[in-house]
Amino acid sequence: MAGKNGAEANLVSCDICETLCSTKDASLTHCPCCGASLHLRDKDSLAKSAAYLLAAAILYIPANLLPVMHTETIFGGQDDTIMSGVLLLLETGSWPLALLVFFASIMVPMLKLFSISLLLLTCWRKSTSNPLPRTQLFRLIEAVGRWSMLDVYVVTVLVALVQFQSLASVHPGGGALAFGAVVVLTMLSAQSFDSRLIWSAIETSHE
Repeated sequence: MAGKNGAEANLVSCDICETLCSTKDASLTHCPCCGASLHLRDKDSLAKSAAYLLAAAILYIPANLLPVMHTETIFGGQDDTIMSGVLLLLETGSWPLALLVFFASIMVPMLKLFSISLLLLTCWRKSTSNPLPRTQLFRLIEAVGRWSMLDVYVVTVLVALVQFQSLASVHPGGGALAFGAVVVLTMLSAQSFDSRLIWSAIETSHE
């Protein structure tokens, strides 16, 4: 079995509990430990991940240009984009919240878009360099993905804080919808990416 990959050894690992299961038994379609569906490599993994990533990159533009919220006060209405909201928070002295919004709403999506693009490009070119750091990068993207909705939570808290004040009200703008779509699409892109492709190029080059 040494030197063989999982498909050649008729083995597949569960995506949920990582239990190693044999594919020799055709009736075994679910993990015997956790019951999750078992599946071999998706041949269209790169194409699906790239499609989700492209859609996310396109929507990232209106997410930053369109207002994410509209504020109504006794002095009139005001539209704020993500960046203008960060600057407003800095001007009012709320720099911890400004840093949190900047990191969660601007830095994290940009880093995710760049990192997934790098993984897709290197796998598409069948690069054999730095497989372990690229695998660690993918695991980091997956871990960050669990906290991607932090952006939405921040906006929700902001809206709730302002609504407590009777002289002001906040309504979500088109940018918030685009931003939410970016978060979901980047998560789908990461989930569609098969990290085993990183090591497939090395196995092929050794044959």
